[in-house]
Amino acid sequence: MAQTTWILVANASRAKLFANEGPNRGLALMKEIHHPESRQKNAELVTDRPGSMAGTAGRGAMAPHMQPKEHEARVFAQELARELTHGRNSNAYKRAILVAPPSMMGLLNDSLDSVTSNLVTDRFEKDYTMATEKQIATQLEGCIYL
Repeated sequence: MAQTTWILVANASRAKLFANEGPNRGLALMKEIHHPESRQKNAELVTDRPGSMAGTAGRGAMAPHMQPKEHEARVFAQELARELTHGRNSNAYKRAILVAPPSMMGLLNDSLDSVTSNLVTDRFEKDYTMATEKQIATQLEGCIYL
């Protein structure tokens, strides 16, 4: 019986989910997910001015604790984590490989539940979202069964 491996290749605005079904099977693109909000500038994502808060020391603008762009990347990481969790819950894969730039990798790691995270055998802090399937397979050949 083949051991299915899912490979998630992501950055803050796009992701590709591949499956590897075993030796000499290569990669099969299962899904491509886009999150265009992460590509917008912070100013484009803000629809309102910072709120004001009255205090004993006077008035001041409340600055958001997280930039809108960072918030959108976090939302996307959570969406991708749900996708991986759903696949795990339906026994669609036995192990996973994550490929994402360092900032997105951190968000993904924070978003995964511990059971799903334990299925992740390899993590690569690179942005391969624009790479071809063949280029990705070549880069990951040491940890996937081609």
